[in-house]
Order: sequence, then structure tokens, then C-alpha cells
Amino acid sequence: MIAIADYGMGNRRSVEKALAHVGAESVITTDVRDASAIILPGVGAFPEAMRHLERSGLGEQLKERAAAGVPLLGICLGMQLLFESSTEHEGAEGLGILPGTVTKLESPRLPHIGWNLVTFARESALTEGLGEAAPFYHVHSFACRPSDASDVVGTSEYGERFVSVVERDNVMAAQFHPEKSSTDGLQMLKNFAALAAVPVA
Repeated sequence: MIAIADYGMGNRRSVEKALAHVGAESVITTDVRDASAIILPGVGAFPEAMRHLERSGLGEQLKERAAAGVPLLGICLGMQLLFESSTEHEGAEGLGILPGTVTKLESPRLPHIGWNLVTFARESALTEGLGEAAPFYHVHSFACRPSDASDVVGTSEYGERFVSVVERDNVMAAQFHPEKSSTDGLQMLKNFAALAAVPVA
């Protein structure tokens, strides 16, 4: 069973429906301490999201489960929250599960909304079956800047080349919305379910 972290921000129902579409069982929950796999969705501003995570206790739970080796997938803002800090609004510290920061996307037109090709820099179980590149639906104004280049799985371009997929051991994330990205997005969620050893119908 995949736990979808519920901290009051994010496209939780959309993720749940997409997982059901690929036959993976999930539950939307405020307690992930016993989860065998976790998805951290997110829509909105980084500082507000961190306040919600801290108040709910989910922030500490996510850090503990990630450290215990539980598969964790961040989506959109959920990807950004995994990093150490963001400059969005007044700025805020993140979960610090992945090394690096989050800063504004260097583009003359923001936000970046729409389909964009993601090119894969290396092999990953998360991107299995997707070839060397695939289109995904992005909605964001900020981009993750990983400290370790080896964490980068895929990049895209909008004003600048930015990191769109990362993976470090059991922790992985996508800047786009796989649940809104048609066949390729569903394949990625199916891959995560397989990584998490969650039965897929």
C-alpha cells in the first residue's frame, strides 16, 4: 500500500486516482510511520508547505521513513520540499532529505505551464520503459538545484535547462505531474509501485 502524504496542500485525489488506474493500492493519510512506500505531492508555495509539514508532524515522519530506506516519491512542490532550502517568498528550510537548493527558474515568462520534453541523463528504475526522453506536464516557477550531479535522472528546458527528475537510493522525485501526464506519467507511477513492491493489477 502506497501512502499519499496529506498535509493540506497538493493534488492528493488526482494521485490516488492515477495509482488506481495502474492497479496500485494507495491511501491518503496524515500518518506515514508504517508506510511501505510514500508519495509526497504538492501544489502551492514552499514556505507554507513546510509550515504545514512541521505542524502536522509529517516532516519528521518523512525524514525518518526516508532514512529507513522506504521508497519516497516527491511530485512537483513535493520534489522541491525534499531539498535543503528554497528562496520562494520569504525563503524557508526544506526537509533536507536531498542535498541542494530551490531557486526561481531563469525564464522571461513564469510560471512554466504545459507539456515539455524531459531527457533522461541516466538509467533509473523510475523511468523504465520511457526511452531516452518523454513529454510530461509541468506547472512551476522554481527549480531544484541538486548539489550532487549524480542525483539527476532527467532534465528539461524552459528559459534554461533545469532538473526535472532526481533519484538517490530510495528517494526520487519529479518536478512535473505524472498523474496529469497521460501514458508516460502513468508508466512512471507504475514503475514506482513496482519499486515499492506494491502489487499492480
